[in-house]
Amino acid sequence: MGVSNEAKSKYEISEAMCPYRLVLEHVTSRWGVLVLIELLDRPYRFSELRRAIGRVSEKMLTQTLQTLERDGLVHRDAKPVIPPRVDYSLTGLGREAAEQVRALAQWTHERMDDVEKARRAYDEAREIRSRAS
Repeated sequence: MGVSNEAKSKYEISEAMCPYRLVLEHVTSRWGVLVLIELLDRPYRFSELRRAIGRVSEKMLTQTLQTLERDGLVHRDAKPVIPPRVDYSLTGLGREAAEQVRALAQWTHERMDDVEKARRAYDEAREIRSRAS
């Protein structure tokens, strides 16, 4: 018994979405967002970037930078000097992504009062429902 064309096309669309979803995960991950936004200002050395972001382990920052570099969003420039110097900056693609992420971060900041109000209303309604049960 074969797979219908409709089912097959849904499967193919789902498969095609995987890379898209993976890049979206990279860009919107906790550290990915912060790296992209920080690099919008200027290139950073690893230790500068780690200090600017704060609370990120060396391992997580390394993994995040490698992932974003692999996706073509971050450029790693290793200079052959002693001591070694490595600078990280955004590519053109990375700048586009970072501007989108920054816009979302700004919206979140601007609308936080509304979010907190909605959370309080939700929690109060849930508490009332649980007491009524």
